Amino acid sequence: MQEIKINPHTNVLEQDPYSFELQNVSEPELFREMFPYTEVPKIAYNFRRVPMNMPEHIYITDTTFRDGQQSRTPYTTKQMVDIYKMLHRLGGKKGIIRQTEFFVYSEKDRAALQECMDLGYDFPEITTWIRASKKDFELVRNLNIPETGILVSCSDYHIFRKMKLNRKQAMDKYLAVVEEAIQAGLRPRCHFEDITRADFYGFVVPFATELMKLSDRYGVPVKIRACDTMGYGVPFAGVSLPRSVSGIIYGLQQYSGVPSEMLEWHGHNDFYKGVANASTAWLYGAGAVNCSLLGIGERTGNVPLEAMVFEYASLKGTMDGMDPTVITEIADYIVKETDYDLPPMTPFVGSHFNLTRAGIHADGLLKDEEIYNIFDTKTLLNRPASVAVSNTSGIAGVACWINQFFRLPDDEQLAKNDPLVVSIKEWVDEEYEQGRISIISDDELYAKVKESKDPRFVNLCKK
Repeated sequence: MQEIKINPHTNVLEQDPYSFELQNVSEPELFREMFPYTEVPKIAYNFRRVPMNMPEHIYITDTTFRDGQQSRTPYTTKQMVDIYKMLHRLGGKKGIIRQTEFFVYSEKDRAALQECMDLGYDFPEITTWIRASKKDFELVRNLNIPETGILVSCSDYHIFRKMKLNRKQAMDKYLAVVEEAIQAGLRPRCHFEDITRADFYGFVVPFATELMKLSDRYGVPVKIRACDTMGYGVPFAGVSLPRSVSGIIYGLQQYSGVPSEMLEWHGHNDFYKGVANASTAWLYGAGAVNCSLLGIGERTGNVPLEAMVFEYASLKGTMDGMDPTVITEIADYIVKETDYDLPPMTPFVGSHFNLTRAGIHADGLLKDEEIYNIFDTKTLLNRPASVAVSNTSGIAGVACWINQFFRLPDDEQLAKNDPLVVSIKEWVDEEYEQGRISIISDDELYAKVKESKDPRFVNLCKK
């Protein structure tokens, strides 16, 4: 008999005949037509569209100290504490950056975790991560933390080929560890690894349903982190499962009863879709998206946390107390303190993200910065728009460089026909006529201004 009842997520009466049971297949489902391996993965459509359902409250969670450390030289304890303090300032009093997770396998990580806990911040809340084994569980049992992540791989690639189990064995193992975590007083966060290659109705939905039953039985929230481990997720409407981001989020809510506050998205950027997928997850019902600073993470990296700060503001129309200028501090710190090689064109944080070399762009900046700058980067990121002087910069580029480097007020800025600008432009032209191919450095331009002995810059060149 089909039951008609109010769905608490849609607030309308629904007739739901679906009750998905575990399909304990004998052979793994590898979706070979979609993932042929020797060819580029295919994006298949079934044209099934699901409704957008963005929660009232959405959050960012951080994995800089977990996934973010898996592809780089590990941070020192001091570096982790310093970065955590900046995350706290960036997230603001409302805790839009809600949580950050730590490894617990080394003394260094445990020391950093403890020092961060001792700071007493409400946000980001400190959580941990373990594999689904009792040995790992012992590592966090005595830590005074409320929540831990637990790895629960859900594709047959992992269940059959890595773990050498069948689906029922994997589910039973996972449920036992999750229940043990609950009994020890912890909130479990289940990381559904490789969900975009998993049998959604044959394993993911039945497993998530069992987790919700555990949650109801114990009165403890059991979070689900949908992990696009290989970056196969697709944000477009009408894409077939298991690659549809909207389909995954909708299905977990509709068929397994996972509320938005217990649903999180974790994406990778292998196919350049990391940010779009994370935003899609928010739009279709995920309460949180998991990110790492500067996008540092396994292979092509995670969703950049700084990107989602601006996605949040774009979707909500407000920073909600976040301080985006801290993003620049964090990037500078990671580059200087850890020797991280940050690509200069990286949005929001790279040294060239708001820099132009083109003369026509520099001319536009000189007339009105808004013409060629994405937003007021000086106010929002403490990074004024800038120019690099080269053979393509034109005289406007030289004028822009002087005005910006010396931070001249509006009423003192130099025009293109200023004698100092003209003389430096002549020197630049001579450099390239003699065969130079590199850009003119800031130090060189500063030296030419100083050599000019222009009375307007004598004092400025002494600083």
